[in-house]
Amino acid sequence: MENEIINLSNSQFSDDYIKDVKDILKSARKQSYKSVNSVMIQAYWLVGFRIVEQEQKGEKRAGYGEKIIVNLSRELNKEIGSGISEAHLKNCRQFYITFPSAKICYTLCSELTWSHLRLIMRLDSEEKRNYYINEAKHGNWSVRELERNIKTQMFERIVQNQIPQKSTSELKNESLVKDPYILEFLGIKPETSSSEKDIENAIISNLEKFLLEMGKGFSFVERQMHVKTETQDFFIDLVFYNYILKCFVLIDLKKGELKHQDIGQMDMYVRMFDSLKKADDDNPTIGIIFCADKDESIVKYSVLNESRQIFASRYKTVLPTEEELGAELDRNRRFLEEKYGKKLIE
Repeated sequence: MENEIINLSNSQFSDDYIKDVKDILKSARKQSYKSVNSVMIQAYWLVGFRIVEQEQKGEKRAGYGEKIIVNLSRELNKEIGSGISEAHLKNCRQFYITFPSAKICYTLCSELTWSHLRLIMRLDSEEKRNYYINEAKHGNWSVRELERNIKTQMFERIVQNQIPQKSTSELKNESLVKDPYILEFLGIKPETSSSEKDIENAIISNLEKFLLEMGKGFSFVERQMHVKTETQDFFIDLVFYNYILKCFVLIDLKKGELKHQDIGQMDMYVRMFDSLKKADDDNPTIGIIFCADKDESIVKYSVLNESRQIFASRYKTVLPTEEELGAELDRNRRFLEEKYGKKLIE
């Protein structure tokens, strides 16, 4: 009889009912975690305030600052148990030094976790910090995603394309494009023989990570999109739509170095797409040629030099070192400064 009652009771549980209960519990746990996270971050800020303003007399690094940290950690561990390490107290101090406004602290603690903030507060400029705070918040980045994007210098790869004294539409298009794109998550090694089709397949298999690398506002439309003219058929490798810029973005994958034929092909694709696929309320189509390398002379003396719809960007399938990526960005910056005859936005 007992088993019959249990079976009867279970039979009355609809899938929607079970899902609703799960959602309620998940939401409660999430809210509970956010509440605890917010309270603890505020506490860490107050600890940093106490160390800097009251013990170090407002000095960022008092002569006896390190001794304060050591003694405080020792006393706290006696009273409330292990876990309040010297490193943690130094983080609290740095947190207050980086964000001395209580108002900003309370805003941050409701939006990001302590693990996010520990990464962001080590950045060397307010502009960078604000960029990653906003992107992590609006993009709902995990700590791992934030760490990767800082390591691959996403901020610098976007900012280097922002040329002053240009129209808003031009700036928006150029700010959309990075150079280089870091695609280490594809799992393709340079020493292996990979075709353009292999790279395309790897992108589709890692589409979520690829969209994160592309940036804000991208949605996937189609691979190998068939575009038919009066006389011929064409297939575009990857087609996306950016809902912020309200335009289609075409990507053509090239395994090797950029060639002038590649530029001509993309120019044709963009014109063809604007004529045959773009809706009246869409902005002009953007085309990006992904190439393993490019000769800047080809860029300088081709339609790429003047076009605001066609771009060529390198891609790297292994994570470069900080020095290698810095050198790459410096090279791009020098080229763009020579091209436009003015300093890029710092």
